[in-house]
Amino acid sequence: MVDPALSDGALAIRAAAGDERAFEALVGRHKVALYRLARRYVGDADDAEDIVQASFVSAWGALKRYDPTRGFAAWLRTIALNKCRDYGRRAVVRRLLMIPVAASTVDFIADPQPGAEAELIAQEELAILNRAIVRLPRALKEPLLLTVIAGLSQAEAGRELGISAKAVETRVYRARRALTEAIAKGGRSGEHV
Repeated sequence: MVDPALSDGALAIRAAAGDERAFEALVGRHKVALYRLARRYVGDADDAEDIVQASFVSAWGALKRYDPTRGFAAWLRTIALNKCRDYGRRAVVRRLLMIPVAASTVDFIADPQPGAEAELIAQEELAILNRAIVRLPRALKEPLLLTVIAGLSQAEAGRELGISAKAVETRVYRARRALTEAIAKGGRSGEHV
């Protein structure tokens, strides 16, 4: 059993020395946050899980290069963002190579429970938001996800992205404006973003 009071840096040093339990503790601490980041970045739960797993595999392989003076969470987020970017590049290639497939029809059964319609509307609004986030350009998506989902300050997000805090603020503002417009368009016309 690994002492839960150990810092991320101490656990990373132990993991780099081959202590698998220390690495498992790091995974336990950070997998939910990485999943939220990846899920919002790529928009698909299964793909986000794959990205998180790939991020931890890469982290395990790169532990000997980890600098304990740098925050482990920031280092891990950088790996995950790179995996998300890789996913995005592969998705473009997949879209170019895919042959159109006829959509299947789905029968909907009305849910007699009260509030089912309101819940369905809320789920659809969330789906529109998720699709809009996925479609944001990388320059807007990454600052938004780091500040809103990962909870970083603008200065911290700027350091991770190599831009100023003011640039993060501007990009988050633009991302939110784009999301607001996409949601309004999706809700008004019935089209999905």
